[in-house]
Amino acid sequence: MAEAILNQIGGGRFRAYSAGSHPAGMVHPMALELLQGLHHDTTELRSKSWEEFTGTDAPRFDFVFTVCDKAAGEPCPVWPGQPMRAHWGVADPAMLYADEDRVQKLFFDTYLLLKRRIELFCALPLHKLDAITLKHRIDDLGAMPASPGLHSISEEPLS
Repeated sequence: MAEAILNQIGGGRFRAYSAGSHPAGMVHPMALELLQGLHHDTTELRSKSWEEFTGTDAPRFDFVFTVCDKAAGEPCPVWPGQPMRAHWGVADPAMLYADEDRVQKLFFDTYLLLKRRIELFCALPLHKLDAITLKHRIDDLGAMPASPGLHSISEEPLS
């Protein structure tokens, strides 16, 4: 979801890519449905491994944000260009056990949290901030509290 949100809100200032350490092989249908319903372009969204972005032909990144709490504890690849990194952890709504209505709400809650963080990131005066201040600011965005709904059910995998 973050890829679609940043590519839209960034208004061409950024090119976002989303990838994971253990990609599912498909974009979750509820994520696609939600993004399409909110008028995000989903045509280029696909499940990707972060290994795709470590080679010499990979895009050069200025920022890398991890959003999955599981990935935050894993060793990340060495990203070309030494981008600034921050962890913006959110619970993965696809991995939470609940009925379909509850899972849809969790996807929406996750969307809202990511959208708010991305809006605030895009509003930062990047060209005016020194590297240390910028790092503190993007770390602070990751510390924003999640919606209460994201913490109210157990994190059991869907069966």
